Amino acid sequence: MKLSTRSRYGLLAIIDLAMHQKGGPVPLREIAKRQNLSENYLEHLVGAMRRAGLVQSVRGPAGGDRLARQPADISLGEIIRVMEGPIAPVECSHLDDEKCFSGTDCFIRDFWEDLRVEVNRVFDTKTLKDLMDGAKSFKTISGCLSED
Repeated sequence: MKLSTRSRYGLLAIIDLAMHQKGGPVPLREIAKRQNLSENYLEHLVGAMRRAGLVQSVRGPAGGDRLARQPADISLGEIIRVMEGPIAPVECSHLDDEKCFSGTDCFIRDFWEDLRVEVNRVFDTKTLKDLMDGAKSFKTISGCLSED
């Protein structure tokens, strides 16, 4: 399973937001500059996080964005699902129907389901705070999630 640029940049944005919000709401242009991201693309990503209730927007001259909850209360699974949709190694592993797309029982579906459950468990037990704690020793976090 490979996460898309959308997820990697979404994680960068929310980590940056969490690490810089102590002084109040953080303007997206500041995150865009620090992380070398397009402000328009960042608005799209953070907009999805706002709609999901992970981020709140604050209007006004000192406005910007802030986390809607504490970093320890936001799992990486929540963030990834906002960016990607269901976390699953194959499409049929998260469907309620017990049959694969072919319309027949699939001998390997149980394996895909086990893998889906374990991957989701890992994402759901790691929090934004866990990533922040790891990022504190780095001068920049942008290189950590890129595909170089």
